Amino acid sequence: MELLNLLEAIVIAKLPKLSRQELEIMFGVEDLRKTRFAQELMEEATLKIIPRLLSKGFSIEEIAEILQLNAQQVREYINKMN
Repeated sequence: MELLNLLEAIVIAKLPKLSRQELEIMFGVEDLRKTRFAQELMEEATLKIIPRLLSKGFSIEEIAEILQLNAQQVREYINKMN
């Protein structure tokens, strides 16, 4: 939901003369979720959870399962962090 609020704020800022209702009609929630921008934000948010899960003692495999990623994606992100 936070992501949708962020996207909504960006769209409202870029189209200030349209009401929220007009924007919702123009850009349905599903349409926003399908945008590359929204997908990249979701991926970024998902990956940022990895360090917290590691600090709590979760294994790479457990993190991958929780975040619905494969273990290689988790390893690659960990390597980028270091």
